[in-house]
Amino acid sequence: MISLDRLGIFIAIVDTGSLTAAAAVLGQSKAVVSFNLKQLEAELGVSLLTRSTRSLALTDVGRRFYEDCQRVLGEAHGAIETARQGHQGLRGTLRITTTVEYGSRTVVPALIAFAAANPQLQIQHSSSSSHEDLISGRYDVAIRMGSLNDSSYRASLVEHYAIWPVASPAFLASRPGRDIATLDELQQARWLAHSRLPSPLRWDVQTPTGPAVFAAQEEAVMQSDSASALLGFALGGCGVALLPDWQVAGEVRAGRLRRLLPEVVFPQQGVYAVYPNTQHIPEKVRAFIDFLRAFVVNRQARAVDAVPASCHHRLTLTTPAIHRPCAHRIT
Repeated sequence: MISLDRLGIFIAIVDTGSLTAAAAVLGQSKAVVSFNLKQLEAELGVSLLTRSTRSLALTDVGRRFYEDCQRVLGEAHGAIETARQGHQGLRGTLRITTTVEYGSRTVVPALIAFAAANPQLQIQHSSSSSHEDLISGRYDVAIRMGSLNDSSYRASLVEHYAIWPVASPAFLASRPGRDIATLDELQQARWLAHSRLPSPLRWDVQTPTGPAVFAAQEEAVMQSDSASALLGFALGGCGVALLPDWQVAGEVRAGRLRRLLPEVVFPQQGVYAVYPNTQHIPEKVRAFIDFLRAFVVNRQARAVDAVPASCHHRLTLTTPAIHRPCAHRIT
């Protein structure tokens, strides 16, 4: 009988790219990791990896086995977690990773309330601009923005948001024509862009006269994997950035940024809870996703209540989608 622990060690080796890195992630010695890999290959009677002095590579059999191991191990852990929880409430550890910006704005406040409602559940939260791998990082759920094309994950929509092109008054004042009043002028602007987006930027947009294509004429002059950094560049007068409305609305109201061409609507974006595509979804994952979605809806409702009745027609609430297999690309 092949142990699940050995399957986990094999997955860690492949995900990290070396025995040494896998040992560090797993908190074991390199000798133990190497021994378990050799034992796994001996039990299977096949070679899973080819080894050189500098690298490891999957064999054809190893590649198929790796994919099967991810599915089997995820389902096994989910089944074990569900069985342990039973009717005793949420227990164990919820490991979650988010972007820095959305994490501090929404997920952390939601986790505070969720932890208070589930005192026997431990929370481990990580915030990063990079996309951590859920399997090798041992995360239960990731909160990501954009769309997803990795079929090995599932996703549930948390909320929608708009993206606005913004620039500082100082940057606009430095331009020969000063203001940016047309889509063509916006395309020729000095752009700041997220490093996960293709450059030059290209989007299908909606204008007052109908659909159009926005295509930046030049490569982005500054790029970052952090929305906070792009906001800082924009505030510093470095160029035009395309950022979430919830991140820049306050800066626009304060006059530190200008929203450019508000009549041009860029595609609506989504916040997704992403989790491994396994048969058994741990109850703690289901419970937190449902809690986060309700938290967001309640916050939106409170925002509507805080606005005078005459302004209610300007605000809309979004209805999150149900849990479903993922067919989107997260950016």
